Amino acid sequence: MKTRLLMLTAVMSCAFAGNAMALTKEEYKAQEDRISADYKASRDKCGTLKDNAKDICISEAKGVEKVAKAELEAQYKPSPRNTEKVAFAKADAAYDTAKEKCDDQKGNAKDVCIKDAKAAHVKAKEDAKVVKTSADTSKDKSEKMADTRKEANSEKRDAEYKAAKERCDALTGAAKDGCQNDAKTKYGMK
Repeated sequence: MKTRLLMLTAVMSCAFAGNAMALTKEEYKAQEDRISADYKASRDKCGTLKDNAKDICISEAKGVEKVAKAELEAQYKPSPRNTEKVAFAKADAAYDTAKEKCDDQKGNAKDVCIKDAKAAHVKAKEDAKVVKTSADTSKDKSEKMADTRKEANSEKRDAEYKAAKERCDALTGAAKDGCQNDAKTKYGMK
């Protein structure tokens, strides 16, 4: 009898714990309204800033809003796809803000900054794709994982190569040629 009672208690607590984590439609709507209000307040704070500082502030506010909305959706409807969307939202927010920060620079330094931001963006998105694929439960999961990892590594390597190549553009003559050859070798480009 004690064992049955303990098992029943354990099962009921698990059932209630699962329901406690899920959001009701009303809770979802309330959180959505809070996210919108937080965004408006953050954006209003940006009004006191000028020039690129204002653009950076607005980009950060938009990024926080996008990430919060993606996280809310993932909490409301948990799935590997929604988890991936959270990672994409974080990557996009970081990339958009990084690009705005690059506007404070000039010439090749700005170009390098943008390429580095793009490489970080590609890396984050490709890593999210790998994580989503790892949650796959189908028979051919290992084949999908291998393909996804191969594609992700290729995309990341290409983005990193472009950033390295852009850094070489600050150089001239033999130093530039050597830099470009080193980048090609390091990232396996032909």
